[in-house]
Amino acid sequence: MRTVLVPLQVDMALPPGGSTLHATSGAAMGSSWSARMMLPPGVDGDVMRRALQEVLDEIVAQMSHWDSTSLLSRYNAAPAGSWHALPPQFFEVADYALELSNQTGGAYDPAGGELVNLWGFGASGRHDQPGFTAPQAGAIDAVVAKRHAHRPALDRVTRRLLQPGGAILDFSSVAKGYAVDCMARCLEQRSVRHFVVEAGGELRGAGVKASGEPWWIEVEGVPDAGPPGFQTVVALHQLAIATSGDYRRYFQHGGRRAAHTIDPRSGYPVASGVASVTVLAPSCMAADALSTALTVMGPEQGLAFADTHGIAARYLVRGAGGLAETTSNHWRALLQ
Repeated sequence: MRTVLVPLQVDMALPPGGSTLHATSGAAMGSSWSARMMLPPGVDGDVMRRALQEVLDEIVAQMSHWDSTSLLSRYNAAPAGSWHALPPQFFEVADYALELSNQTGGAYDPAGGELVNLWGFGASGRHDQPGFTAPQAGAIDAVVAKRHAHRPALDRVTRRLLQPGGAILDFSSVAKGYAVDCMARCLEQRSVRHFVVEAGGELRGAGVKASGEPWWIEVEGVPDAGPPGFQTVVALHQLAIATSGDYRRYFQHGGRRAAHTIDPRSGYPVASGVASVTVLAPSCMAADALSTALTVMGPEQGLAFADTHGIAARYLVRGAGGLAETTSNHWRALLQ
């Protein structure tokens, strides 16, 4: 079955006369990035590539949980009671992520890094390394209790973040999407307004090609579920898209798939059968974080949340008969 999604509002303005299609790419955040853009006359593609790389390198320097010198890593290792002044990028991500945690009743939690590490999906002690063993129930319960007792506090006036002691931030479910937004912002500030940018599979598009055609993107499927049964393409026009899937990082535990998405409320990997959640949103930061939050919530609670908040979301859920698709009202409103 093939479906097509088109944004409800479309700006038909074409790229400036003489614009040329330019593609570029690079590496950042442990993955790759790419950009396709309509360059107006006089705009140098190599200059744009360097500008995009600088933007991504700055986000890595602030938010990487792999780099022990990043701001995030320094915060995680800081003593209890210390306050940390945040640069604008870090503040924007922390502010959004902590607010989403409140909105979802803790289904999404940027301070769930210790649980991620415990299950072998962090920067060290990984599940695919020799000597790893899945955590015992007592260790999981202890981390959940500790997380509830030691919550980071954000002072939005002074833009400082409190380390209550032992709080471990993990922005892996939001920083990549935010990086895509920053790539888009970088291009727009340099008068490039027709593009599609991508980092690690998360995308955001604006404007159109020279022909007036939008940037058509195929929505990610579930590669380990056999032949694709749900083929969807979206006109990525003033929209971003992100997918969270249980097929990306997982291991078998107790006869079940232990995927990298951890329910911070229980401390265990999500076990609802959700194979993937895709979200369309104006910002890629939101699409990225919401796809994780909705995965944790599961189809029933997640779709109710999506409908209440006007979120375009699609679930693919594993079952005896294969994958089942369920979508939010806002997703269906985009169908053509």
